[in-house]
Amino acid sequence: TRDDRMVERKKPGRRKARRRFQFSKR
Repeated sequence: TRDDRMVERKKPGRRKARRRFQFSKR
């Protein structure tokens, strides 16, 4: 789950979309 945080941080304007990123990775 640490990768999810790095991905959401690399994408600008999506720092509050942590749940969406987790779903996208899965």
